Amino acid sequence: MHEHEADIDVSVGVVTVSTSRWKKYGDLAGIDKIPDDDESGKILAEELGCVDYRLVPDDKTMIASAVLDMLNRVDVVVTTGGTGISPKDVTIEAVKPMVEKELEGFGEIFRFLSYNEIGESAVITRAFAGILNGKAVFCLPGSKNAVRLGVRIIKPLLRHIISHARGLK
Repeated sequence: MHEHEADIDVSVGVVTVSTSRWKKYGDLAGIDKIPDDDESGKILAEELGCVDYRLVPDDKTMIASAVLDMLNRVDVVVTTGGTGISPKDVTIEAVKPMVEKELEGFGEIFRFLSYNEIGESAVITRAFAGILNGKAVFCLPGSKNAVRLGVRIIKPLLRHIISHARGLK
């Protein structure tokens, strides 16, 4: 850790993208009410000490709105779900146009490590990260294994990324 990172507090929020869960729970979900069947959201909340949680359907406008709204309260938003290659998977399409700087290395490392775990199927793995207004957004696939891998990459870098995004380096 760099000296300028020692005193940085970083707050994290999670947005789970799942139409089926959203139809079931709607806006009733929250950081103290993460649905039992959202294992990936729970992993993120526990491992990253999340202070905010939202559940949204696979809808570009709702995803973008949730991320922007959450970034008013936290330094980092991690999404889970909606990153696949089917037409309904639109998380990255919702988030990518909003960021000022893309962190290409995140997706590259994520796919490389995924390849070591799942082989050639990693080709269709979409993970994304970027910076918006001095804050970070990470988009992860929805599987528990993908979220655990994402946490492994993200957690040790949070203060470093935010210190650079804020211009404190």
